[in-house]
Amino acid sequence: MKIDLYERIWMGLGVVLIVVFLGIMIVMNAAHAIQPPSHIETVDPKTIWDDPRFADLGVTLTPEGAKVELVAQMYAFLPAELEVPVGKPVTFRMSSADVVHGFEIVGTNANATLIPGYVTEFTITFPRKGEYLIVCNEFCGIGHHGMFGKVIAGGEPHEASE
Repeated sequence: MKIDLYERIWMGLGVVLIVVFLGIMIVMNAAHAIQPPSHIETVDPKTIWDDPRFADLGVTLTPEGAKVELVAQMYAFLPAELEVPVGKPVTFRMSSADVVHGFEIVGTNANATLIPGYVTEFTITFPRKGEYLIVCNEFCGIGHHGMFGKVIAGGEPHEASE
């Protein structure tokens, strides 16, 4: 069986690319081991509802902007609706009570993974008034498609009820 020179070149190039990609994955995995999210603050997911850090779920105004305490559980974000100020930093502090959930605010760069046992924190500023959809972007079970919430930027912030 005779293999044409160009076929050998393409097959060789394919093998080289596969080896390079595998090498990159191995080096990156060894050099940048997977770390827990955020700043490695932990919380017991079994007792999260009794934890004082998550006692007042919802939006709290601060002199700098606002702070949001949120818990994800199958198949809901608690609270599901948040009213936050526009043009000021809003710090989200979240965790999961059961399984891994995603937290994405559609139309922004806010995207986080909520892992049971860890507190995830990030800060975002909403530049204009509007309603932003919150979706779970990690498959969390059969009701995953119905797990969503809403951020209302520009409303008067208040503590949401559970």
